[in-house]
Amino acid sequence: MGKDPKKPRGKMSSYAFFVQTCRAEHKKKHPEASVNFSEFSKKCSERWKTMSQKEKTKFEDMAKLDKVRHEKEMRNYIPPKGQKKKPFKDPNAPKRPPSAFFLFCADLRPKIKAETPGLTIGDTAKKLGERWNGLSPEEKQPYERNAAKLKEKYDKDVVMYRTKGTVDSGSAAAADDDDDEEEDDEEDEDDEEDDE
Repeated sequence: MGKDPKKPRGKMSSYAFFVQTCRAEHKKKHPEASVNFSEFSKKCSERWKTMSQKEKTKFEDMAKLDKVRHEKEMRNYIPPKGQKKKPFKDPNAPKRPPSAFFLFCADLRPKIKAETPGLTIGDTAKKLGERWNGLSPEEKQPYERNAAKLKEKYDKDVVMYRTKGTVDSGSAAAADDDDDEEEDDEEDEDDEEDDE
């Protein structure tokens, strides 16, 4: 199914606003020059890294305003029939715990990256998958035990969240870190499936 042209434009990050501004400045100074995008991106990235927090504030404010715009437009947006509107995700809701495989990946990924620097995300994921599949049930057990503990804690947090509408902030922060890791791993796993 194609992209809905009526769907609100996605929100932009502070860095995206910075790049957009750089591009406009470059076009103003050199209207005839064509831009080598990878070189231009590299220069923008280097410039962004050396900017002070004060200089970045302007772009961060632009991003905040754009986020408000996007949220407002998305509330009023009705997707075409057959397309589901993404459900609102409460930031206070407990985060799903990582699986045994994701815990294994978090453990082993730095080692694989050290052994073979320059490996793509997809190739790293493939190696992780191969190593996981090569483990004996006994070797997988510590990860499975840990995943079961995290799942048990998550189930308790879900019950607490549904009754109170909140989660213990300490566990929510820890779960938040796990969720970021898990999202990375989910991308890796997708890449791994694509490579097969």
